Amino acid sequence: QVQLVESGGGLVQPGGSLRLSCAASGFTFSRYGILWYRQAPGKERELVASISSGGGSKNYADSVKGRFTISRDNAKNTAALQMNSLKPEDTAVYYCNAWRAGTGSYWGQGTQVTVSS
Repeated sequence: QVQLVESGGGLVQPGGSLRLSCAASGFTFSRYGILWYRQAPGKERELVASISSGGGSKNYADSVKGRFTISRDNAKNTAALQMNSLKPEDTAVYYCNAWRAGTGSYWGQGTQVTVSS
């Protein structure tokens, strides 16, 4: 069955780094764009970064531009979100989403990122 499994979340101090991973199975990963969302308590889900199916196009929310880097490895069916210079306002549950026009999307279960001293 289709699975997206995020990992790599945790507690980090402000200014620190984390690398989130998203492992996919059960579908043709290389045909799907990958998006990372986050949702903080009491706030709406926010799109953080996206990467096209082939990896050639990447986009970032203004709030993370220059600090976060999205990547993917289609040979390993994985995607990643490298997060540097983390701030307390980056605290949220981070979700991996695989999307393809006309097909729909798949979601992971989320991984908690907490930035606090």
